[in-house]
Amino acid sequence: MKFPCLLAPFAAVALLTAGAAHAQQTYKIAYIDPLSGPFANVGELMLTHTQYAIEDINAKGGVLGGTKLQLLQFDSKLSAQESQSALQAAIDQGARAIVTGGSGSSVVSALVQAVNRWNQRNPGKELLVLNHSSIDPELTGKSCSFWHFQTDANTAMKMKAIANYIKKTPDVKKMYLLNQDYAHGKQWASYGRQLVGLARPDIQFVGETLHPIGKVKDFAPYLANVRQSGADSVITGNWGQDMSLLLKAAGDAGYNLRYFNHSAGSVPGTVLAVSQAKLGQLTWVAEWHPGQADSPKVDALAKSYKAKTGKDFLAPRIEMTPRLLAAAINKAGGTDTPKVALALEDLNFDSVVGPVRMRADDHQLLLPQVVNTIAPVDGKTVKVGWEGTNYGFRTDAIYSGNELAQGTDCKMPRP
Repeated sequence: MKFPCLLAPFAAVALLTAGAAHAQQTYKIAYIDPLSGPFANVGELMLTHTQYAIEDINAKGGVLGGTKLQLLQFDSKLSAQESQSALQAAIDQGARAIVTGGSGSSVVSALVQAVNRWNQRNPGKELLVLNHSSIDPELTGKSCSFWHFQTDANTAMKMKAIANYIKKTPDVKKMYLLNQDYAHGKQWASYGRQLVGLARPDIQFVGETLHPIGKVKDFAPYLANVRQSGADSVITGNWGQDMSLLLKAAGDAGYNLRYFNHSAGSVPGTVLAVSQAKLGQLTWVAEWHPGQADSPKVDALAKSYKAKTGKDFLAPRIEMTPRLLAAAINKAGGTDTPKVALALEDLNFDSVVGPVRMRADDHQLLLPQVVNTIAPVDGKTVKVGWEGTNYGFRTDAIYSGNELAQGTDCKMPRP
């Protein structure tokens, strides 16, 4: 008659154990990027890449032999304030990591600072920030954080690749700097002047302008200034709508320019804008470009991605970001955030674009960069059209992550 009393404590322990096991069956990741406004198409692209990777990881058993990844979605609205509100909502819903990057460096920087404060005040409930596209070197430099990891080459690395290419391009003689008026736009202009000037001291920098991000509807007045300067080339960090409208205005004005950019070609609508303008050459740099030769792993991934999502695959680094996190969780043998962060440090990963390494000194991923130009299909250097056009991507140069690696002034506070 006393057995129920004797069994009660064991039953309670069993229930607690079952509850704890259930709680560990999911690891929540919060996606915080623009899902509305002028750059919503960019945010949707990044979300789909992230979702695909997470669903694939889960289909293969998740992490730690059965823990599934769960993706929470939040709209940053391209605002630091909205992103921090989204961060608090993500925390309230149990997120352990943040995936972001498409909202601009100033927004990502604000998120990292907010996470730093949260982690300091809430030991045992820390979060990680995995940043796939905001490439201000300050994020892995003076403003580096133990909790932040950069999975794209930063501005200095990308500009070094561009500068190396321009060094071998003698028809570039007069350069104008036209950029969005925020942290990254200013950095792209600054590194352009510095690194291109170092590679080609003969190039003349004939003008510089900053414009509001996502608010300019007609770039004709800006291009009038570029034309007046006599520039044959433009260093621009514009992306999304700002890049497409710049190309349209130049085409309408009959202005044939060369543009040097960080990642515009990977954003939907850019190739279409170049094809419609029929003038100008847009050269950009990324870890891969569609139609790139000798990239069978990316080709297979792109085919699978298109079959599942109905959309074109554009950014291996974004799809790679959850995979790096999953590899670190498995390496750490658990989901304790400080241990996962330590596991990410110096993590070597065999990605679809080749071996990559997360540098421990500043949490900068070292990955290859391909300089390429949007150009008409010619059957030789450009074999595949894109976005329903007869324009695709021509490979101009390929550099390894180690070739582009920069020194760092990161002095990382550790927990």
